[in-house]
Amino acid sequence: MYACSPKWSDDWISENDLYRILSQLSDKILPNPLGRDRVGINYGLHFTGGEPFLNFDLLVRGVEMAEDLGIPSIFVETNSFWCVDDKSTRNRLETLRDAGLDGILVSVNPFLVEHVPFERIMRDVEISRQIFGENLMVYQELFYHLFKRMNLKGRLSFEEYLRMGGARWLGFAELIPMGRACYRLRNLFHKYPAKTFLKERCRDSLLRDWHVHIDNYGNYMTGYCGGISLGDARDLDQLIEDGVDLDDRPILRALMESLGELYDFAVKEFGYRERSDGYISKCDLCLDIRKHIVEQTEEFEELSPREFYEHLL
Repeated sequence: MYACSPKWSDDWISENDLYRILSQLSDKILPNPLGRDRVGINYGLHFTGGEPFLNFDLLVRGVEMAEDLGIPSIFVETNSFWCVDDKSTRNRLETLRDAGLDGILVSVNPFLVEHVPFERIMRDVEISRQIFGENLMVYQELFYHLFKRMNLKGRLSFEEYLRMGGARWLGFAELIPMGRACYRLRNLFHKYPAKTFLKERCRDSLLRDWHVHIDNYGNYMTGYCGGISLGDARDLDQLIEDGVDLDDRPILRALMESLGELYDFAVKEFGYRERSDGYISKCDLCLDIRKHIVEQTEEFEELSPREFYEHLL
């Protein structure tokens, strides 16, 4: 969804910016209904990436800041690449727990095991269960148990997974048809002409007030809309007070109305042409239009970060 890749530069968020953002979020984050020290996918604060354990020291500092600010239900998402042995895995997890981390989400799916040996994922799950107990989330458990039943060792390419009959499980993978999936996995989806989606609009996604993301550049993103920024979260209080001036954000203005508005704008102003092979979703159409615009101009601040568009393919 966010075009993550080792090809990105290491533009880590600064500690000053991190604290500035967390301090403005601290009174706006809802805890898990079961308690401030319990975690849930759509509650509290989660540190993610990319892969947050790539900069463990910064991750620890972020957890410490969130704990000091009284932010509830703090957890981290990880692909477990770093779990190379029991001792170092336990040390890192205990360090985070002692810093104030309430729980952990261990990601498991057919795309991760292309790159991360399954033994590392199992090690993370087993030790995290000992340290965080019921605040361990395995996402998704279906694939975790599937790979265990397969007695998977090491890595497994996605192509081999499909040859082994894995396609029947993809419906459980929440393979959301947006971001890089629109380009790399489009053969898995039915395709439709642009007119199928022109009456769709993104108002609900753009106005979403739960499970929002803030990237390392400070972009405030609602829902899962990678490459669309509502503004600078380093000035979150001001952004909330002033709102977003749609006269200064024509792409956002169009998306609030309909994809047809964005499509017509892109055709008229930037010569966009409909893809001959169609689109797998409204998000595919939206993204392809935005990518076309970004390749021609830098004038739209809401199309951020530009790196997202550069690393889609």
